[in-house]
Amino acid sequence: MRTLKVSEKNRDFFSQVYQVVREIPRGRVTSYGAIAKFLGSAGSARMVGWAMNASHKQIENIPAHRVVNRNGILTGKHHFNPPEKMIQLLEFEGVIVKNDEVRDFDKVFWDPIIELDIE
Repeated sequence: MRTLKVSEKNRDFFSQVYQVVREIPRGRVTSYGAIAKFLGSAGSARMVGWAMNASHKQIENIPAHRVVNRNGILTGKHHFNPPEKMIQLLEFEGVIVKNDEVRDFDKVFWDPIIELDIE
């Protein structure tokens, strides 16, 4: 289990979301809700989605393509330009996508609650 250190400058919710998303390994995905739950805001999956939508404005690369909805559906793909880019990025990493849905979702799902500890 890796420890995620939340520094003083990263205390705002979006910054914490970006820290978690940077930890998602290549070839794995997680959900908006799993990130929110890990950060202690179980009802804030939508805010995680807003953070992903704003992630393209960050200086550091945020692998937003690795965040999908709780059923493995690529609900955020319309925020990529072009929308097919999310699928291309996932498939490049070995994630199989069919009809905008991650195949074998349970096998590629990365749960931050299991994989990370927050400090």
